[in-house]
Amino acid sequence: MARSYRFPVEAGHMALFARSLGDTHPQHTDPFADDLVAAPTFTQAADHYDPDYDRRPHPGEDWYGSGREPIGKAPPPGEGGGLGFHAEQEFEYHQPVVPGEILTASVSPGRRWEKQGRRGGNLTFTETVTEFRNEAGELVVTARFIGVGTEKQVT
Repeated sequence: MARSYRFPVEAGHMALFARSLGDTHPQHTDPFADDLVAAPTFTQAADHYDPDYDRRPHPGEDWYGSGREPIGKAPPPGEGGGLGFHAEQEFEYHQPVVPGEILTASVSPGRRWEKQGRRGGNLTFTETVTEFRNEAGELVVTARFIGVGTEKQVT
């Protein structure tokens, strides 16, 4: 099931993101630079514009990313005792991300496979693919996220 949302690319946001990573390159950190381009992982920040992102706060609702509870949701009773974790992230740039663009992020499921783990039992790998397109419909970035669900909780 695919979903999409819009992501405004703003110079200040780009610079603050790069600085938060310790990036010191002026092409990533100077919001007034004529040649400002996004730091390599910048499109990850787009998740906070996705109304369905589970770590985005919603007034009056428990916030999954608040730190109050461990990250990773336990499965319903009878469906294993494990939690999920982040395994891999990949960004493929087709063209630079520059300020002033409004990108449309289209999120869809990718590959899914299983492997037997040593401590967590059966591991289920799930890929999520996000394509970022500019207002002309051109592909700018393809991001791939791989999460892993464990059959049983590893302590």
